[in-house]
Amino acid sequence: MASQTHISLDFHTCVFKKEKVSLAGHHEGPAQAQNLRDSLADAKSNIIVKVGLRKGSPSFAEARAAGFSEENGTLGDMWETISGSDLVLLLISDAAQADNHEKIFSHMKPNSILGLSHGFLLGHLQSMGLDFPKNISVIAVCPKGMGPSVRRLYVQGKEINGAGINSSFGDFDGRATDVALGWSVALGSPFTFVTTLEQEYKSDIFGERGILLGAVHGIVECLFRRYTENGMSEDLAYKNTVECITGIISKTISTKGILAVYNSLSEEGKREFEIAYSASYYPCMDILYECYEDVASGSEIRSVEKDGLPAFPMGKIDQTRMWKVGERVRKARPSGDLGPLYPFTAGVYVALMMAQIEILRTKGHSYSEIINESVIEAVDSLNPFMHARGVSFMVDNCSTTARLGSRKWAPRFDYILTQQALVAVDNGTPINQDLLSNFLSDPVHGAIEVCAQMRPTVDISVPPDADFVRPELRQSGN
Repeated sequence: MASQTHISLDFHTCVFKKEKVSLAGHHEGPAQAQNLRDSLADAKSNIIVKVGLRKGSPSFAEARAAGFSEENGTLGDMWETISGSDLVLLLISDAAQADNHEKIFSHMKPNSILGLSHGFLLGHLQSMGLDFPKNISVIAVCPKGMGPSVRRLYVQGKEINGAGINSSFGDFDGRATDVALGWSVALGSPFTFVTTLEQEYKSDIFGERGILLGAVHGIVECLFRRYTENGMSEDLAYKNTVECITGIISKTISTKGILAVYNSLSEEGKREFEIAYSASYYPCMDILYECYEDVASGSEIRSVEKDGLPAFPMGKIDQTRMWKVGERVRKARPSGDLGPLYPFTAGVYVALMMAQIEILRTKGHSYSEIINESVIEAVDSLNPFMHARGVSFMVDNCSTTARLGSRKWAPRFDYILTQQALVAVDNGTPINQDLLSNFLSDPVHGAIEVCAQMRPTVDISVPPDADFVRPELRQSGN
């Protein structure tokens, strides 16, 4: 196993219960809190939540429909809202943050707090040689799922233990930790893990391009093409790629862990898994390593600053043959059907997941962040939406940052698997037994068991016709 450098993460709170957990022998400190149903309203808090929007925004109508209004002081102009707020939760797109941060900083009250749901702005400032103003505090609360998932699980969980999506939090200068934890409680996170803004944005932007979106898109395109070229029907090929990953594999990992996918296979199935895993692991790692370095160097952030404008033209990908087949398969799918567990697809997908875990571990990310970003967010948040609507739908309707990243990196994963992994399989390259042994004994499996005890107490329910507004992957819908 590669050498590891883990950062020490700790924090101080006078309000919330802090509890240490052991993940693969590393002690980490999440702050546990009850889910507060309708949060501030139910708590009879005197805090006023006000939505600030740019003048002329069509979102005013949506905000009013959700119960916010100018008359009761809960809806208004963006700049006036920022100027009058003690805590500003900046939930606009990455590109908008990059374009408007100077004006935002200038409108904030001295000693107020800036709240982020993603560390992108820090990465942008670092790439420009800049920093946050010294007269404000900066915190982040980052739900481990996209906005629709955060809201949906919050609503679903009101009557069942207050289920919600877990979060990570960071306090940039240590001055507003309890505010960050209170925010996490209010948006419905049963568990909140400590991180840093820098580690969060690196793992997040990297994850979008990897297993959360870009890499899974590349995998299914590659395998669908291979299966159909080898004589499999289109419908079955779709079931054995997309449906397999977003359905039964995700459900198994979510509830039982990664090893359970392998252990549930027959002896013949395990052999197919091993062949696919052995051939795919290192090709996936090559692309993932390059991707992480691009994120860490600021290259990916600069691409969003340059191209991530609202009018940037990005056509949809859902009109190709594979996604048309997917529409047909989903229409005919019985309710609750999670699809087949196809061993070869499972081997490729799990190889990708394990390679991404190893990259983040080698780069010093904590186990809680690795598991939440690269495992739980995939199988408990994004993949259920993909199962309901298709991978192409997610690629076409996520944030600008993620859409750009998926379009850039998905073809790289498709290419490397086609040119290296599948060629190795067809040439009969022997299974790398050391690699397989490392997989079976990896300490991450024990850490995932601990994190699984902290997963939402209900599974997210996503009907095929679920409403879906293009979100930032990290923004809360609460």
